[in-house]
Amino acid sequence: MEGKVLVVDDEIGICKAIRAALERLGLQVATALGGSEALFKFRRDLYDLVITDLKMPGMSGMDLLREIKRLSPRTPVVLLTAYGTVEGAVQAMKEGAFDFIQKPFSLEVLREVVFKALYPKEEVRKVRRIITQNHHMLHLLEMAKEVAKSSAPVLITGESGTGKELLARYIHEGSLRANFPFVAINCAALPEGLLESELFGYERGAFTGAVAQKKGKFELANGGTILLDEISEMPLSLQAKLLRVLQEGEIDRLGGLKPIRVDVRPIATSNCDLHQRIKEGKFREDLYFRLNVVHLHLPPLRERKEDIPLLAEYFLERYSRLNQKYLKGIEKEAMKKLMEYHWPGNVRELENVIHRAVLLAKSDLIRSEEIILEEIGFNGDHLSPRNLKELEKALILETLRKVNWNKAKAAKLLGITARTIRNKLKEYGIDNGSREKGGKDGAF
Repeated sequence: MEGKVLVVDDEIGICKAIRAALERLGLQVATALGGSEALFKFRRDLYDLVITDLKMPGMSGMDLLREIKRLSPRTPVVLLTAYGTVEGAVQAMKEGAFDFIQKPFSLEVLREVVFKALYPKEEVRKVRRIITQNHHMLHLLEMAKEVAKSSAPVLITGESGTGKELLARYIHEGSLRANFPFVAINCAALPEGLLESELFGYERGAFTGAVAQKKGKFELANGGTILLDEISEMPLSLQAKLLRVLQEGEIDRLGGLKPIRVDVRPIATSNCDLHQRIKEGKFREDLYFRLNVVHLHLPPLRERKEDIPLLAEYFLERYSRLNQKYLKGIEKEAMKKLMEYHWPGNVRELENVIHRAVLLAKSDLIRSEEIILEEIGFNGDHLSPRNLKELEKALILETLRKVNWNKAKAAKLLGITARTIRNKLKEYGIDNGSREKGGKDGAF
């Protein structure tokens, strides 16, 4: 984000906290400890947004709002209050306030309101979903924003977990098709026969079990966007039919008597090298060129490490709220651990690590020992079966330690059953009723 913001509150701690949060978004932030100081600064400098507390000694937030609106009617003013009422909100809006936030509020709420105030014509959901300060990513988003204005096919590549579907949705939401459907289908998740019927639909009686007509994904996406996720895994025979749909703009339902016209923008994603797939005879070159009108490549997280603190904070706030654990932040050693890791699973892996850390946290800060990382080989290195078993054992034991050997909690965190944990402990030679050194476990 760009812009200058003035934050006003008679409590210096609140000013500092809001300032730190907004500066991490790239904004220039000044603070004032009261309405009079704020008005003095506002008269001396230009600000794109004012965020002020409502209840302050001397000049109140409402008085400051009136003065700012008198001096600069177009400057948005957001009011903060711990005493919010419907009447107060209505009065603030009547006086020209842009928005009204009740304390305590989350960083996500603050971020959304600030974005709406600074960019009133933009979709607030975009800033919520793609968080970055990496120059390459910012350039990529600018390209995506321009591409969105057209209906050209887009090919998005990148490793698993880098956010290919998020970028596809970003393009859809910024397009003229935003009010029409966005329909996604995973080409790797379905067998060939089922994938064809899911894409193009079928008529009643087209095959055994087809007891009613069904529209396919292309028809459901008519007027909007279809995401062909992991397009590289689509069978060759189906690739030929997809190519015809893209060329002719019409689909044939299974068992149908005539083609059906569709107007759909295709966005395809792949986490593998399509050129290599073409060389291996597993992907049609003509389909590649049809899809690759615009190519956007998402960098792995290890190449945009400056985004790790931003993303970690975002996931921390999100999962703290979901789990009703009011955590304040991440300790320096824990953040160092995050920064030094190579993230083979990219942003998705970071999200899972932070989610797990939130569940394990015993204080109001995430500590280093609560950051559990899976040290998998980097750049395609493979682990031997022995190393995999060692990794599995280390992860299970570390999780059990963090939840005080409560097997039910550990199973939930690891996504396995308590029975599996008991079997693994038996395999490791650890008594199911004891900890590693004989301590009694009363979880069961």
